[in-house]
Amino acid sequence: MDASEALRSTGSVRRFTEQPVDDETLHAILDDARFAPSGGNRQGWRVVVVRDRSIRLELGRHMQAVWDEYIAINATGRTAFSVTDINDAERPQPPYASVPSDLVDAIEHVPAVLVIGVDMRQLALMDKDLNRTAIVGGASVYPFCWSALLSARSRGLGGVLTTFLARREPSVASLLGLPEHHAIAATLFLGYPEHQPTKLRRRPVDAFTTVDRFDGSAFTG
Repeated sequence: MDASEALRSTGSVRRFTEQPVDDETLHAILDDARFAPSGGNRQGWRVVVVRDRSIRLELGRHMQAVWDEYIAINATGRTAFSVTDINDAERPQPPYASVPSDLVDAIEHVPAVLVIGVDMRQLALMDKDLNRTAIVGGASVYPFCWSALLSARSRGLGGVLTTFLARREPSVASLLGLPEHHAIAATLFLGYPEHQPTKLRRRPVDAFTTVDRFDGSAFTG
């Protein structure tokens, strides 16, 4: 599989077969991902391979609560947890209806569950002093996550990156032994897919690319 094919055919996989992912394969995926770029090449990521059933179930319980809230907010036509949505009075309030989730419902059986942390001391937040939520720090950890997903795809696996657990970081920090000055960036679910998506729907280049300015003419190539 060449790079272009991998980039165009790596979709999110949330349902897996019972085939296990052996340690050698998982190690090889992480061994590929470690070459991802990061600010200053500081490589501030940390990875926990979660095997313990009780820990998985507890993580699933927290993610389910966030998933239910996410679905309830989205049902109102809003983008859940958007930093521009500040009118909390109009948001749905708990308790939220429980909504099935392929991932959370089967979390104890997913072949590989990885919690990705990052050492905040290693992130250069160039936008931290702007009058908005800082976002650029993710550039030093999410390429690592995406590289892991691409490496998994090249080996016939599938997976998905989720960030639901980050919302419950204070509640799961001790459970995972999260070190001081570290944050939860993502959870990766990996396994052999029941179905490997290959035809992805994405906007064309000229829908999001302009010349010289963001309000410039469309770049058509």
